[in-house]
Amino acid sequence: MNRREAIRSVAILLGTAVSASTLSALNGCVSGPKNYALQAPETKDLLSEIAETIIPTTNTPGAKAGGVDKFIITMLNDCYKPEDQQRVLDGLKSIDEASKKQFGNSFMDLKPEQREQVLTAIDKERVEYNKQPKQEGAGPHYFQVLKELTLLGYFTSKPGATEALRYVAVPGKFDPCLPYKKGDKAWAT
Repeated sequence: MNRREAIRSVAILLGTAVSASTLSALNGCVSGPKNYALQAPETKDLLSEIAETIIPTTNTPGAKAGGVDKFIITMLNDCYKPEDQQRVLDGLKSIDEASKKQFGNSFMDLKPEQREQVLTAIDKERVEYNKQPKQEGAGPHYFQVLKELTLLGYFTSKPGATEALRYVAVPGKFDPCLPYKKGDKAWAT
């Protein structure tokens, strides 16, 4: 199984956490011209901090340990249309503007609790956006794309699959009937 198939499988396992637009983007993955604005160091740093705010380090590694920022950049460059890439880039500017408006600093200069407050407010905006009727050709909210790619990138990374999820190296024994204990982690394999 290659990484693309693994991502598709994880996306299906995550169910409603992944939108149809992300699943359809996976079908169109090709290496093509890169959007260099996505690869700028400041963009990479901002994506890294946003992903770490979404999946922080706790008793398991966070999004930074999984290299989620690199995953997001690769996916956006290889699987998303230029207009979708631009929507995300504009969204990153919106996150910075919301940070300055709410706390007087850019997102990178905020404390973790402040970053969480900014992203929580933007997530509420995303939920309201999703409730509105869409015009034809309107894409998903930029934060929807960022959250989905963060989840996909994290749970298909080594730390996400082996430390945040339960993992048994393949080939392992097949045991189709395991008792579930409340609070057990989901299986990666």
